[in-house]
Amino acid sequence: MAAFITSLESVAEIVIVIALGFWLRNSGRLADSFKGNISFIIMNIALPASIFVSVLKYLTRDKLASLSGGLIFAFASFACSYLLAWILTKVLKIRPGRRGTFINMFANANTIFIGLPLNMALFGTKSLPYFLVYYVMNTISTWAIGVFFISNDDPTKEKGTKQDFNWRKLLPAPLVGFLVSLVFLLLAIPIPEWIDKTLDMVGGIVTPMSLIYIGIILADAGLKSIRFDHDTIWALLGRFVFAPAIMIGFVTLGASIGHGLPALESSTLIIQAAAPGLAVLPILVGQSHGDIEYATNVVTTSTVLFVVVVPILMQVINFI
Repeated sequence: MAAFITSLESVAEIVIVIALGFWLRNSGRLADSFKGNISFIIMNIALPASIFVSVLKYLTRDKLASLSGGLIFAFASFACSYLLAWILTKVLKIRPGRRGTFINMFANANTIFIGLPLNMALFGTKSLPYFLVYYVMNTISTWAIGVFFISNDDPTKEKGTKQDFNWRKLLPAPLVGFLVSLVFLLLAIPIPEWIDKTLDMVGGIVTPMSLIYIGIILADAGLKSIRFDHDTIWALLGRFVFAPAIMIGFVTLGASIGHGLPALESSTLIIQAAAPGLAVLPILVGQSHGDIEYATNVVTTSTVLFVVVVPILMQVINFI
């Protein structure tokens, strides 16, 4: 019961800050351009700084090698999620224009703007190295595989037409920050204390600003637009039930054969597997002439429902 209350309190903290962003946006105190500005600051400045400092603070060379096990579990989970989602698009007869969104809802999560602040609130900064494991796999999965399913779900595209792939999307600023921090870690390059404190201060805005950003997204999407049709319900089941269940299955299997993960790492991977859908899904779907309303609905709905799912999932984790 104590763990359940703690998880509720952690989620409550998150919801309050999200509500602040929602109110500020709806009250007209935040301009239309603010959402883009805050997104740029988080993605290109604050988050890379936070990741750089956290890696050097919480990782060692020995611990870095131990994270490879988490990568294997995450890779296996993503592979199974894609396979299950693809099969269900056939069984459930998901119509063209929605299939790419449906598959991405199963496999890829909003690790930056929701997964990260949620993980920090639940487990603290010590969980950040484990979060990075999932973040790296989620980034590669999204831009190397997820966009493939979306682009090939274009109802207006003639069969056989190839989609140009932008390799630069595989190296967003947060991932670059992670890779640079690994160079400093492996080569034992010293960082002046004043630089470390400066980066730490800049990185400290990630969690509150990310939560305010979520509130802005919800305000712009409109809570009244939420609806639950057949395709939406199955997509939500994929995000909140099937994806974490697959991760739990691999974590449990690994422990049973003597390759278990630390409790904090397994909890982080499971929570990240249940984070809401990608915030950029409607943008990607729009570029491929897909069903934008469906993509917006599943992203908005999953963002709202995650506050209910997390306390339940935390209870499940306690029994693993």
